[in-house]
Amino acid sequence: MNLLDSLSSAFRTVKSNKLRTGITVTIIALGIMALIGIVTSTTALKEKMQSSFSSMGANGFTITYKDMQRFGNQVRVKDGKRQKKSNLDKPITKAEAELFKQSYQFPAKVSIALDATGGSVEVHYKNIKTNPNVTLNGGDENYLFVNGFTVAVGRNLSVNDVSSGRNVCVLGNDLAVKLFGVNIARALDKMILVGTLPYRVVGVLTAKGSGSRGSQDNFILTSYNNIRRLGLSNANSFSIGVAADNVQNVSLAASEAMGVFRRVRKLLPNEADNFVINKSDELTQKLFSSLSSIEYGVVGIGCITLFGAAIGLMNIMLVAVSERTKEIGLVKAIGGKKKNIRQQFLFESIIISLMGAFIGILLGIMIGNVFASFMKTGFVVPWVWVTIGIISCSVTGLLAGLYPAIKASKLNPIEALRYE
Repeated sequence: MNLLDSLSSAFRTVKSNKLRTGITVTIIALGIMALIGIVTSTTALKEKMQSSFSSMGANGFTITYKDMQRFGNQVRVKDGKRQKKSNLDKPITKAEAELFKQSYQFPAKVSIALDATGGSVEVHYKNIKTNPNVTLNGGDENYLFVNGFTVAVGRNLSVNDVSSGRNVCVLGNDLAVKLFGVNIARALDKMILVGTLPYRVVGVLTAKGSGSRGSQDNFILTSYNNIRRLGLSNANSFSIGVAADNVQNVSLAASEAMGVFRRVRKLLPNEADNFVINKSDELTQKLFSSLSSIEYGVVGIGCITLFGAAIGLMNIMLVAVSERTKEIGLVKAIGGKKKNIRQQFLFESIIISLMGAFIGILLGIMIGNVFASFMKTGFVVPWVWVTIGIISCSVTGLLAGLYPAIKASKLNPIEALRYE
């Protein structure tokens, strides 16, 4: 009897004991279904949360300078680092911002911004004009991505737009609707007056809604070089925005940014930071931590279920040894070896366990993706947990069948043939 014969015999035995096999497979399948189902659901929820938080800017942070009005002008010592007066009220220059953008190698997008004077302007198109409450922002080609905006029609600012500082702009959705009606595509290539200055519209953004500071769609974006060239800003400092590729990487990205910007600002090791990094990912981290706790709980439930299934499977295999004692004696009588008997029983145990695993995985993925469809995310397959589930069930089947297989292989063929 070779390995293939043992495997074939194991399949026939599993198939012939439908009720016994079905009960054990169901127990295993329920445990794996709960594990894969909830992990699939939480994975879909994480993707939805990442998408939502990214649109709100929670996957990023900003770098600004420390000004005296906010931080005072005292000399302070913190963590052994001396805060000099000269380090306060030291604006971030254009050269520093651009050097940081060039030097920062972390997988993230970096944006440079410069606020316009007063922040709000009046916009005209032909005989239509807005209230003087439209926000004018200066940014670069990464500004929209870093701040969670997407282009609805037209295009984003290009690198050439930024470097040349020419009079082109991108409109927020609310502003475009006020000037051009609901057909926002009409705005493309039109000339508008921002205050008294003409600008050509190259794009319109998708509506983002209101935030803590009111509407986020009533604004104009042009390049920071345009704001600077035309003297539209009295701000003496640039700001830097960074968007990490993943919400969970924000802290690591911020640590990397701190090291790079300290070099850019030429700070000595014993000097405190003369800039501020503002993160907005605390709530995100708490929510992801809660989801991870749920996953750990499900893993615990799955392990308990598999342990119970292993005990049940072992009992079933022991019963099978008793029922097939004569068969075992006959196999040994015609030349079957101990290893052939062990192989057959181990194969039976592993086959039953893997059947439960595959059924549980399929059901779990289906149930999890029903939840994902309500969240409007893509089809999710947690491959890591699927692999873990298959390996766990294989080990469970191996361990559960080990003792019965050894017991069966040690039976005396004469006594086995006499067994009633």
